[in-house]
Amino acid sequence: MSTFDLTRTLPEDATDAALRADVLHGLTRSPKTLPPKWFYDARGSELFDEITTLPEYYPTRAEREILIARAPEIAAATGARTLVELGSGSSDKTRHLLDAFAALTTYVPVDVSESALRGAARTLLAERPTLAVHALVADFTAALALPATPGPRLVAFLGGTIGNLLPVERAAFLASVRALLSPGDFFLLGTDLVKDEATLVAAYDDAAGVTAAFDKNVLSVVNRELGADFDLDAFDHVARWNASQEWIEMRLRSSAAQTVKIPALDLAVDFTAGEELRTEVSAKFRRDGVRDELALAGLDLAHWWTDEAGRFALSLSTAA
Repeated sequence: MSTFDLTRTLPEDATDAALRADVLHGLTRSPKTLPPKWFYDARGSELFDEITTLPEYYPTRAEREILIARAPEIAAATGARTLVELGSGSSDKTRHLLDAFAALTTYVPVDVSESALRGAARTLLAERPTLAVHALVADFTAALALPATPGPRLVAFLGGTIGNLLPVERAAFLASVRALLSPGDFFLLGTDLVKDEATLVAAYDDAAGVTAAFDKNVLSVVNRELGADFDLDAFDHVARWNASQEWIEMRLRSSAAQTVKIPALDLAVDFTAGEELRTEVSAKFRRDGVRDELALAGLDLAHWWTDEAGRFALSLSTAA
């Protein structure tokens, strides 16, 4: 018989407090920034789902290709009875793993959105009547306390989301993952790989303008939640490849000198004409770099799989 439990580790007002802190910090510094997690209200999630179907946006298709082809190998290598997924969202790609793990009894999705967790759990439990789901409403970038579940455990962080973290943030995150692992547990990581600039830029600046709308949605979130008066038409979406850092930067460029008021923070923010607000970094990786970052966190790279075109990679590591 399937079971569903949900544990909230974030206070009810945590999202509002975090948004206020991030907007105040990011818009009063130079250069201005906003974290990419604020793209994802209901509208932002719809736009991102649309992005994943665009011809220019290869990462979702490439990762799914690997999961479909390699899930049986991942299952055989880990023998996992519990799957923990960080930033689980809709748990869509998770199904490829769940289908391959004959010994798996428990799924622990971790996400900041309770509604996303409940929706995904309803779908999964309807399909898998013997599965136990213990959802965690939590921020995966903070210290986690996992529920007691059968081992071995496989902790998964898919989608290339690790690329949204700056190097110092990645180091802290990987160290926190290492702290979750007991002997015999595994860590499955999705990473987008370095490739030619044209392909990378197109993936974040599609011809249909969906990514531009997604980028500007962060301004809509600040307008709605904090009473700001951002004029979305006064900002242009920009995506550029930073070759020295090997990451894509998404930015919003102010088309004219303007002042934006944010009443909830008692804040007025001046933008000069052409000034850019950075909304996302999406780092791209090489195998040696992934191995080295894992090793610094006390994780040993055991397996490395890519899609046929070599665009994306899944790595499986163990506690050193």
